[in-house]
Formats: sequence, structure tokens, C-alpha cells
Amino acid sequence: MGGLAVGAIETDYLVVGAGAAGLAFVDALIAACDADVVMVDRRHGPGGHWNDAYPFVRLHGPSALYGVNSRRLGTDAIDQGGPNAGYYPRATAAEICGYYQRVLDEELLPSGRVRLFGMSDYSTAGNGHQFTSRLTGKTTTVRVRKRVVDARYLEPSIPATHVPPFGIEPGARLIPVNDLVGLSGPASGFTILGGGKTAIDACLWLLDAGVPPEAIRWVRPRDAWLLDRAFQQPLELLPRLIEGVSLYLEAAAQAEDVSDLFRRLEACGQLIRLDPGVEPTTFRCATVSQDELVSLRSIENVIRLGRVTRIGPDQIELADGSVPADRGQIHVDCSAAGLRTKPARPVFNGGLITLQQIRACQPAFSAALTGYVEATRDDDARKNLTCPANRYPDAAADWISLTCTAQRAEIIWATDPDLSSWMQRSRLNATCGMADHQGDPQMKSALARLFTNIEPAISKLETLMAGIGGRIR
Repeated sequence: MGGLAVGAIETDYLVVGAGAAGLAFVDALIAACDADVVMVDRRHGPGGHWNDAYPFVRLHGPSALYGVNSRRLGTDAIDQGGPNAGYYPRATAAEICGYYQRVLDEELLPSGRVRLFGMSDYSTAGNGHQFTSRLTGKTTTVRVRKRVVDARYLEPSIPATHVPPFGIEPGARLIPVNDLVGLSGPASGFTILGGGKTAIDACLWLLDAGVPPEAIRWVRPRDAWLLDRAFQQPLELLPRLIEGVSLYLEAAAQAEDVSDLFRRLEACGQLIRLDPGVEPTTFRCATVSQDELVSLRSIENVIRLGRVTRIGPDQIELADGSVPADRGQIHVDCSAAGLRTKPARPVFNGGLITLQQIRACQPAFSAALTGYVEATRDDDARKNLTCPANRYPDAAADWISLTCTAQRAEIIWATDPDLSSWMQRSRLNATCGMADHQGDPQMKSALARLFTNIEPAISKLETLMAGIGGRIR
């Protein structure tokens, strides 16, 4: 180690976090340059929050667009049967964890330029960097020649490690969603707490397992706008995806105000609501199929009295009222926030790279793009123009800034021949392989609509953002 003291190492890049973002970044970085990388993670192995995921979770989007560039996740073959028929497969948590272990063992470590220190906590000491083993207590200092990469900035709050923000009285039964698969006896009913992706997964799992809809009640403090999975498919189904992009750009270009925008987005199928009679107030990038939507709508006992404040054996107290309970009811906590909604910060800033979303709802691609740009560009100002931090959405109106930032970036990417070439080689890029569909009538129509509307759409979205002060809640 060149005379370094025991307990000290050096590297070009110190990546804090070996989850989906950190691994996608490192994979793209070392493919484009000869950098040396040290990764540090508090878990025992790669994969981040997937190591603690509930057993029945699946990707909401296709496996074909998840993971790292250098290795395919799954088969990239369209499912021919089952509830996902007609779409590309969506990997389970177990499949994703196994995939990331193979990425580490068969791609990254064999390069000789990546080291992973698991079961370790990162910290700073003065102006330096260090990590401490959770097993031995040994602290190792790290001299970083180039940059530290924060792959934890948007680290999700997940059910397994989430502390419920409400009180629980003796006699009330509350379980995290992970424990649904461990139940050993029937319940008088199931109360799902939360309105996001995890709650959707829990409801669908219970319904698929034979629990009747009337035995499920759903505490949904906020309704969410959802994406139709039919418009999120790549590869052979790419023309439909581009059609979706063209439709939401057309809706944006023609919108008269924020309310009109969301009416148009719903009318063209680009946003879906669970309850036709309730206006959604949030958007978190979750997707559903039309069949799943029918199943979810079969749950008619939906409680909209705000967030839970206390669960007792005979009553649930909420911010805006209360509902009765019984001791045989199982309350399922799905209230963890998921990916964190934090202020956007420059991705490239001196000695620090902060991995964030760039293209809307595609964190793995965004991290890989950041790795490639870091390896192939010199100027941070230019890098930040190419990789603009795009705040993860929460409120419904966040769709506006999310889409506007992403579409501005798409124009920049299209004018950079080198970057465009990389994107067409990137398996994580949803628009990879567009040239293969040049003769497809659906693709031709979609591209014509897209090119007609992209500039007017960006202009209108900027006007709408200015009118609402950038964001509304």
C-alpha cells in the first residue's frame, strides 16, 4: 500500500452505499475509465434495502431496466402467462439480491479495481474519511484521491427498519408488512395502513392469497396518481413507451392550468387514480396494471381520515376522526416513506458526488449515467447540466417539475453524440434500441407527436411551475 500505516487505504473513489444506485454508478464508472473504487456499506453484502425487503415485493417496473449495465437481470423475455402476461418480468427481492451478489462476485471484484467493505459504518474525521467494522470495531482511514460518492442521499425508509409514527396500545395487533407471510392463523380482518406502493403490494398479495375484499380495509391518508405499466415497457414494446411520452408531452403543451394538465394526463392514460371519485394529491412513481387496478378497486372499505395517531384494541384514532377496531383485526404497517423526498443538490460538487434521480422515476439509469459522465467529462458545471438533480416527487404537482427537468436533460443528451451513443448501449436506458423500430407505424406517429410538443411542453411546464411557486403540497 505504498507505505501507508496499518488501518489505512487509498482509492480514487469512496462510494458510501452498495445499493442499487451505488452499484449502477460503480459499474458504469469502471467500464468507462481505469478508476479504483472502495465501497462501504453497513449491510453484510450488496443490494441495499433489498436485503430487508418484504418477501413478496417485486419491482414495479420491468427487470429489463433495473440493476447495472454490465449484466442482465432476468431473461428479457415477455411473460406469456400469469398476472404479468404481456409485460416484461418484474424481479422479486430474492432474485434482485442474488443478482447483485453475482454482479459483485463476477463483474466488479474480478476487475481488480473494486473493493467492498460490508458490515461497516462510514464516518468523517476532520477532513478525512474512515469506516469502522461492526464486527471487529476496527477503524480504517481512507485517503480519497478524487471523490466521495454519496449513494445514500435518497436511501429509502423501509418497513423492516421503520418505526411506526403512532402509538400502539396493549391488545392491539400491529405487524410490519414483512410479517404477513409468517401468520399462522386467521384474522377477523386486515387493516392496511398507508397509501403508497407498499400498501398496494400488501393489498394485492392478500387478494391473490384468497382474502376477500370485504375483509380488508385500507387506511389511505392520501390518494396517489399511478402510472400504467403498459406504457413502461422497453425493448420489443418500446413503441408503446414512446407513445406514452408523446401523449404526456402533448397534454402538457396544451394544458391551460394545473388542474387542466392533470385532467389531460388522466384522459390520455398517463396517470391513473385508484378511486374515480377522489382527486389524488400525491405522486410517487408507483405503477399498476389495469388488472391490478380492478383488484384494488374491489376494496371498498377505504378510510380517509388522515394519518393514524393511535391504535387500540377497540378503536383506531386518526388525525380527523376515529374508527372501531376489534382484537382479531391485524393492522399491517405500510407507512414507511420509501425513497426519501429531499431537496435537490448539485450532483457534482468539488470532492463530492451525490447520487440522485435525473430521468423521472429511473434511479438505476440515473446513477449509471452519473458514473459515465464522471468518467468521461472534466468540468463540473457541464456535468451538472448533463446530470441535473431531479427531486424525487411527493405531491401531485411535483410531476410538473419532475417532467420539466427530465425533458430539458433529454434535449441536452440528444445533442451530445458520445452520450447518445452510450445511451443506446445502456440496458438501463428505457429508450435503448429505438433504431430497431424505425419502421413501426406506432413509433413514427409517437415520434412526430413528441418532436412537435417537447419544446411547447417544457415552456408550459415552466409557466405552471412559476405560477405555483415551483411546488405545491
